[in-house]
Amino acid sequence: MLMKLQNRIIIGFLMVVLVPVLLLMATLYGFGQIQAGHGGDAQMPESSYDISIEGSNESTARVRLMTKDVLFVVLVIMIFTSLTVGSWIYRSVAAPLVKLKRATNNIKEGNLDFIMEVDGDDEFAELCRDFEEMRKRLKESTEEKIVLDKENKELISNISHDLKTPITAVKGYVEGIMDGVADTPEKMDRYIRTIYNKTTEMDHLINELTFYSKIDTNRIPYTFSKIRVNDYFDDCVEELGLELEVKGIELVYANYVDEDVVIIADGEQLGRVVNNIISNSTKYMNKSHGIIQLRVKDVGDFIQVEIEDNGKGIAAKDLAYIFDRFYRTDVSRNSSKGGSGIGLSIVKKIMEDHGGKVWATSREGIGTIMYFVLRKYQEVPADE
Repeated sequence: MLMKLQNRIIIGFLMVVLVPVLLLMATLYGFGQIQAGHGGDAQMPESSYDISIEGSNESTARVRLMTKDVLFVVLVIMIFTSLTVGSWIYRSVAAPLVKLKRATNNIKEGNLDFIMEVDGDDEFAELCRDFEEMRKRLKESTEEKIVLDKENKELISNISHDLKTPITAVKGYVEGIMDGVADTPEKMDRYIRTIYNKTTEMDHLINELTFYSKIDTNRIPYTFSKIRVNDYFDDCVEELGLELEVKGIELVYANYVDEDVVIIADGEQLGRVVNNIISNSTKYMNKSHGIIQLRVKDVGDFIQVEIEDNGKGIAAKDLAYIFDRFYRTDVSRNSSKGGSGIGLSIVKKIMEDHGGKVWATSREGIGTIMYFVLRKYQEVPADE
């Protein structure tokens, strides 16, 4: 098991201190033994005085030589111990510092695609792991910013393109009126109606843009209240029928919900959901006789709304992405379809905030069915 840096420093310090101390104690012990031997020699008889003197000189020379050897060995061991311990601690500090320096250089140069390998469980390893976590979050934040910037640029491009078309038409019809081209009441009425329709389109696009900004800041102004399902959709269909009739599209309405069924919803935002779905259906209607069917069904604890069209349909590869922001099945901006690309993403957001959900099925060349469900409101009986 790897040690903490603090433990390594403590062990290293003890080794540097204790090894020389132990060697010194061993040396002193040796000296003590030699002195004890000399003490024994002092009891020798006087007749051997000359011999003992000669032996004493030899012993002193040997002690001096041994002392030099011991001191040299102690010095060598101290140097070796210090170098070994210092190298051991240095590697514990230097290796992660080199990794950190390399990582900071990568981040400074804008490279966040590297991976910082971390081994061990000491303080430097923990620091490296924290640095790697910071790198991951910084990379995620950078990628999110890139996507957001791309989406904002695409939104501006879409809105600019789609505003330019009705503005150009309005300008042309106004110039026609000013130049006297609309010289009959019928022409004047047609020009004015066209101008009104084009300004309505611009108003819708501006409303979408405003609502989009509120989605990003979670400031959608919801006002929830009890809504009687039948009354609400009856009024909704009456209003939609007039708009679709002008576009030559037939609206078929069927309501299978009992009169007393109530939901908790924001009527204005729920209307936005229906309008955005139908607007998307009319935009991609390619039949000479367009038909949109709106059905309201009772499915247990929920009501289910189905909006079916007989348009060109959606390819299977695109169906899973149609509620993503800015996703367009028609990639070419040269088409006359227009649209900001956020209509269905707004639908998804509103339904999620209502506790419901939305999905779709489609067959190319036949049409598309959009579904959304909302939970019924049920009175909770008071305890008696």
